[in-house]
Amino acid sequence: MKARVHVMLKNGVLDPQGEAVRHALGTLGFEGVEAVRQGKVIELDLTETDKAKAEASVAKMCEKLLANTVIESYSVEIA
Repeated sequence: MKARVHVMLKNGVLDPQGEAVRHALGTLGFEGVEAVRQGKVIELDLTETDKAKAEASVAKMCEKLLANTVIESYSVEIA
């Protein structure tokens, strides 16, 4: 199975990288971009064959390592 984890800063948390991207887009002539939030995508290849078990396992990985749950939120896709 494959798992894809999307990690983003929570609303209200400042995103300096996103702001830098927004500013750079403006200097390159891309008008109308009011805000940018930057995150990360983590892809995992799993040996688990049970979708529910895989999702629970990846959620534990996120809670312990992949996401800083104080300032980040995450979502998990299993395929």
